[in-house]
Amino acid sequence: MNVMIDLETFGNKPGAVIVALGAVKFGPEGLGEKFYTRIDPESCVALGMTLDASTVQWWLGQSEEARLEIKKPGRSVDEALKNFSFWLGDDRALMWGNGAAFDNVILAAAYQKAGIPLPWKFWNDRCYRTVKALRPDVPLIKQGVAHHALDDACSQAVHLQEILWPSV
Repeated sequence: MNVMIDLETFGNKPGAVIVALGAVKFGPEGLGEKFYTRIDPESCVALGMTLDASTVQWWLGQSEEARLEIKKPGRSVDEALKNFSFWLGDDRALMWGNGAAFDNVILAAAYQKAGIPLPWKFWNDRCYRTVKALRPDVPLIKQGVAHHALDDACSQAVHLQEILWPSV
């Protein structure tokens, strides 16, 4: 099983505050089940996660639709992580994120801070950014709202499908 995750955060390093988590299961046959949750940033700070001023400043320059989405009430980070673990349901999933040092490692750090077991095997981390760099001839067509975690995860999964399984 392949899973594309996308995070919206207030930082770009492990330990950053997470404000939204989107994910979609996918394979050569198409997109499957989807997961989305907003996360209360105060619950992240209470666990010792941090905000980066330059990332918060970056958010101020994003679309109103994206900013309004992350301002909506969210679940506690503990509850969000437990719900994601339940949704994932298989620790053998191949976990794709946009960057070897971003989505997967920030999410894994959140699990560690919360004291919740990581719901995938670390050796199943996959880097979508690396694969898309190898195939610049395959265009990424964004769908939905830019910087909405679920919309971005779905766009990235469709793009990766076109790269990995072009004739299917």
